[in-house]
Amino acid sequence: MKYTAAHWGTYEIHDNDLKPVGDDPAPSRIGKGWLSASRNLDSRILRPAIRKGWLEGDGGKNRLDDVFVEVSWDEAATRVAEELTRICKEHGNGAIYGGSYGWASAGRFHHAQSQLKRFLNLAGGFVRARETYSHAAGEVLIPHILGMPQGDFQDQMTSWEHITEHCTLLVAFGGISGRPAQVASSGTAKHHTENWLRQMKGRMINVSPQKSDMPNAEWVSIRPGTDAALMLALCHTLLVEGLHDEAFLTRYTSGWPKLCAYLLGESDGQARSADWAAPICDVDAEAIRQLARDMASSHTMINVAWGVQRTDHGEQPIWAGLALASMLGQIGKPGTGYGFGYGCVASIGRSTKNVYWPSIPQGRNAVDDFIPVARVTDMLLHPGERYAYNGTTRTYPDIRMVLWSGGNPYHHHQDLLRLEKGWQKPETVVVFEQGWTATARRADIVLPATTPLERTDIMLSKTEPTLIYMSPVHAPVGEAKDDHEILKLIAAKMGLEEAFTEGRSQEDWLRWLWDQSATLVAGQGMELPDFDSFRQLGRFNLDRDVETRIALADFVADPVAHPLGTESGRITLFNEKIAAFGLDDCPGHPAWLQPVESTLDAPQGALHMISAQSDTRLHSQNDQGSESLGSKIEGREVCRLHPDSAAERGIAEGSIVRLFNSRGATLAGVAFDGDLRRDCIALQTGAWFDAAEVDGMRMDIHGNPNALTIDKGTSSLAQGNIGHTALVFVEPWTKPLPPLKVSNAPDFVER
Repeated sequence: MKYTAAHWGTYEIHDNDLKPVGDDPAPSRIGKGWLSASRNLDSRILRPAIRKGWLEGDGGKNRLDDVFVEVSWDEAATRVAEELTRICKEHGNGAIYGGSYGWASAGRFHHAQSQLKRFLNLAGGFVRARETYSHAAGEVLIPHILGMPQGDFQDQMTSWEHITEHCTLLVAFGGISGRPAQVASSGTAKHHTENWLRQMKGRMINVSPQKSDMPNAEWVSIRPGTDAALMLALCHTLLVEGLHDEAFLTRYTSGWPKLCAYLLGESDGQARSADWAAPICDVDAEAIRQLARDMASSHTMINVAWGVQRTDHGEQPIWAGLALASMLGQIGKPGTGYGFGYGCVASIGRSTKNVYWPSIPQGRNAVDDFIPVARVTDMLLHPGERYAYNGTTRTYPDIRMVLWSGGNPYHHHQDLLRLEKGWQKPETVVVFEQGWTATARRADIVLPATTPLERTDIMLSKTEPTLIYMSPVHAPVGEAKDDHEILKLIAAKMGLEEAFTEGRSQEDWLRWLWDQSATLVAGQGMELPDFDSFRQLGRFNLDRDVETRIALADFVADPVAHPLGTESGRITLFNEKIAAFGLDDCPGHPAWLQPVESTLDAPQGALHMISAQSDTRLHSQNDQGSESLGSKIEGREVCRLHPDSAAERGIAEGSIVRLFNSRGATLAGVAFDGDLRRDCIALQTGAWFDAAEVDGMRMDIHGNPNALTIDKGTSSLAQGNIGHTALVFVEPWTKPLPPLKVSNAPDFVER
């Protein structure tokens, strides 16, 4: 049997078709559209192409809407090599931005980010990005308050077995959904999250603007963006009713007296009580008090979803949730305490022993410069401008060339019309892509990349006991090449081929990775078959030890012997270092700070837009596949509205509407959802951005929510994205529908 794998599952290959492995209890919906997206010749990039305006020296001014000239691979590689050499010679490697993201493939070798970084480091270095769009606020904050990288905390979070057995009250801020739990970084073979939720014996409470974030739980319909206020009010109730664990706070936390004073309002006269929070959160004050009492009398797990921190001041709900769990005093016990991200990917809470597999070496970056990942437009628009980040003051570099592989910023970035302005600034943009996304259409040199279905690789996931030899399902489409081959061509033009490949073929690299992996696990008492046997098997289940975990258990058992890596060695409820930064938008303790946009003070008719992950694709991958295309209305992504909100605006189900605000507009189909707050509208992410001029205004016509979101950092601490903080208006679309361009290639001309 031959297999392949993706972030959303593992598949058997049957006569050019795919079937999920039989032991996957809940195969992903995303996989249903994978093969058709790969074979969609209308949207795939078939040959290397260069933008006509770039060839004519337009300096990027026609980069948004231009035609292309198809060229040979030799010319494309030569042009990239020459341009990279010129930019580095004239401006230095600090003028090169290497944009890439980690979700392009579940394969260990064809990892776009690793391949691009390896090449650029050999070429003298580049400006890189730090953190992720998924949870940047947590990545910066958690080392301050828990003393470890966010990923390390995620790896030690309490196992689902303990939660289902011991937890009697699971309170999920942002819910726990099987929708994002379809995927896992580096791939997955089984989907268990929804099964774990079904096994819960106790109560489950979904604190979210939409019931679908945890459909089988009790629903607390909170105003979007106000989770921190609710958490603080729960803390206040525990405090004033004497339900908090003072002994735990004294022994295991630092800064409690200062947080206590804030809760009581000793410095500003405003107690963070249930009565204070009720109008902010739109949750009944007595319901808040009762929830706090229930938490104190139950075995309680507090979970904060990643989406909750993708908001203005997104650091605060992470910190306030930890403070709430600390006051309950149940951290370090089986099934209770604090979690950050259960359900956000499939791997969190698994009880297998983690194996940290080898990867291809990336070398050393000679350029010591970076930006927070979500500040890319600021970097392009404001070179030389200073900005605050994690207690430092940094300066945006002057980027002259962008190389982007394995990602689609016109999906995951905010305020895409603003990004378009920044995107015109560099002298040259090179994109490695599979399909004609908005990113590819706005490149100067476009290099067609294969999909994972067209190449050989190995799936090695740290949390997944199944290892997969990924066989190709079909031949490369058109003239597409994998990233390694593309970079090898460019490296050859620059005299770097030998250094880049180290004399190894792709099979040699796969064998090298397998040998390194075998040596690694042998040191842990496990054994892998030889490479040829693994290739023949296609799938191998590593005999890993079951390792159920309890987050922070060693620290709680003995905080002296196992201190945290924080300033105090304990959980910091008031952090002296953050306080010393003097940030108006992120004080030294968890606090309520009103978002820049909110229905608390919204103009009449405004709705809060929720832009969650789709269940038909991973980010924007497979948007041109059958599953995603089949879910659209008249080719547009579907937004969800409460029937009452729709009736107030004269909107019919199944119709097309315009969502708009001061930043932009988009068109979407309409479905009704009675389990959505009336002051909200939900539009899933991932529809390929398709900008057009309509009545003299540039707008998206395909249903991409990032045509409307705010391009602002969470705070001066983390500078994460705030994609979930956005107000929009919605109205019926009564004009003829503009034709979609996104499903077809751009126009080509002869040179």
